[in-house]
Amino acid sequence: MQGKILKTLMALIALAMVLAFLAPPVIKLRDPAMTIVILIGIVAMIISLIEFVRTKDD
Repeated sequence: MQGKILKTLMALIALAMVLAFLAPPVIKLRDPAMTIVILIGIVAMIISLIEFVRTKDD
């Protein structure tokens, strides 16, 4: 159980870091095409993180 909590915490930290890294260009440039591409990347990352958290530990 402790491994799952740690994996979830690591995934949330990674997601927060990516959002903090990508937020300034989206806010400052306000280019709709770039915003859509970044959102697609974030959604792909969230799906990957969910799969990572759901996998069983070896």
